[in-house]
Amino acid sequence: MTAIAVTIAGTDPTGGAGIQADLKTFSALEVYGATVITALVAQNTTGVQGVHDVPPDFVRKQMDSVFSDLSVDAVKIGMLSVPQTIQTVADGLDAYGATTIVLDPVMVAQSGDPLLQPEAVAVLREVLLPKATIITPNLPEAAKLLDADMAEDEDAMRAQGETLLKLGPKAVLMKGGHGTGAESVDLLVTDDGVVRLSAQRIVTGNTHGTGCTLSSAIAAGLARGLSLENAVRMAKYYLTAALAAADTLSIGHGAGPVHHFHAYWSIGETE
Repeated sequence: MTAIAVTIAGTDPTGGAGIQADLKTFSALEVYGATVITALVAQNTTGVQGVHDVPPDFVRKQMDSVFSDLSVDAVKIGMLSVPQTIQTVADGLDAYGATTIVLDPVMVAQSGDPLLQPEAVAVLREVLLPKATIITPNLPEAAKLLDADMAEDEDAMRAQGETLLKLGPKAVLMKGGHGTGAESVDLLVTDDGVVRLSAQRIVTGNTHGTGCTLSSAIAAGLARGLSLENAVRMAKYYLTAALAAADTLSIGHGAGPVHHFHAYWSIGETE
């Protein structure tokens, strides 16, 4: 059977983040990708120039098109900027019985530009978090969801992850990319405890789309039948390698993308 994942998110016309990054990640990890577009985002490596939200009823039409025809193994949810779209997506997931859901609570672009309206935060927290198999907030996003200060050490990350877990998701991945030090440490928090996942911190300016890439890689692993912990481990390994190869690309004038196809392009160069 062909593993299928669908991404419900906004776009990036320069291809480094959003829907485009999700599809690249799915393909690199041997999963067929489908899409539901929630917003057309005019953005590039230097920032966000504009957001055009897709009407909620058309978001639902896209969901109907995908879920009525494809046997979806996993869902990745990214940018949902307005409350009406969040509720529409939640209703669609219920209608089709989707149970393997990776929620990346996208709030701010890599450039610092906001992607989630302030009034949508509470709706995201109350409506979608309880449906998620796993949520993947970075440190600023976790703080925003909890209306708290950003965690500055692993103890605080653990505490915030455990608090987020009480809001209903089955697991929380507290991402440590905004931290400091030689290691980039993520904490996978579940009812069974906390798993510490570390990797060498890659020094590069090309970090556009890292959150989208990691969450879609987790969804790809789940679509392929990996356990949650193994899907997260695989995704972190994939993102670390994509970051390590990012400087081999020369894309744009700002924060360039990670190298989603690092394994395949290097094979071509060798040949």
